[in-house]
Amino acid sequence: MSQFGPLWRHVSRLKTINEQRICSRTLPKRQKPLHQQSRRYAHQPADDAEWVSPVDKPAVLMRSKANKKHGPGLIILALMPITAFALGTWQVQRLSWKTDLVARYEDRLVRPSLPLPPHIDPSAIPDFDYRRVFARGKFRHDQEILLGPRTHDGKDGYQVITPMERWDEQGKEMGKVLVCRGWISRAKELQKDRAGPDALPEGEIIVQGLLRQPYKKNMFTPANSPEKNLWHFPDIEAMAKHVGAEPVFVEETMLPDLLVSQSRETNGVPIGRPAAVNLRNNHTQYIITWYALGIATSIMFWMVVKKPQSGIQQRLQQARKW
Repeated sequence: MSQFGPLWRHVSRLKTINEQRICSRTLPKRQKPLHQQSRRYAHQPADDAEWVSPVDKPAVLMRSKANKKHGPGLIILALMPITAFALGTWQVQRLSWKTDLVARYEDRLVRPSLPLPPHIDPSAIPDFDYRRVFARGKFRHDQEILLGPRTHDGKDGYQVITPMERWDEQGKEMGKVLVCRGWISRAKELQKDRAGPDALPEGEIIVQGLLRQPYKKNMFTPANSPEKNLWHFPDIEAMAKHVGAEPVFVEETMLPDLLVSQSRETNGVPIGRPAAVNLRNNHTQYIITWYALGIATSIMFWMVVKKPQSGIQQRLQQARKW
């Protein structure tokens, strides 16, 4: 075996030399690629000792950013249905109160008329609001008050308020009260333009109407000017003080009749109001509006809370499960 040792080493050296010659002749003839390909990730994140995988810490940072982005708007959106349902419930209570009030007034309308007492306590008038009454006396046309402007069937005009002097059967004076006789057109503003005995009745008369409580001034209504005899809203106390009467307000009534109303308008005779309750009762519409708004905002809130996750959030959730 030792005899073949030198021979084996010689053969191995010749083999190595031939391989080198073959490689040196072949490599230059190999075709080079058109584009130099480079590694996509020359440096892996895992090679950094301080790198933290998103699987270990994904949700706190991403969700806190989402909460900060939608926090205030989401709170406001959550308060909207709560507020709408609260207002709708309040309107339900208001509807019950208004229905009872209208029923109480209508019950007073069907009762027989009461004679207006000699002296009336102003604090007791709200308990007799819309109560039928009648009074006997004489109009003081020289102290007439025109309240306006007021519209009737789309026409401008005024409400005629005339003080009435009263006395009892023995002829004893009982003081004056304010009587709202009705509406006249602007063309009949001056007393000389009114024709007929019913326009400016003289002597003793009987007035039938409704006893009314003091009105509340609207914030958009201009102030009255008693010194100029300009009245925009029925301030009963100021009117009574202006003419020296009691703060008692009676609205004269009449049966609704189109032909009679046209004749009165032509002659300047005040058109009285019908004996009916004319309170506005729109609480049913308000209930529907507020509850519908509450349902709509509740659906919007649910859609915002249950909206699909973004791509980043889905990948983070999958990474956490993995």
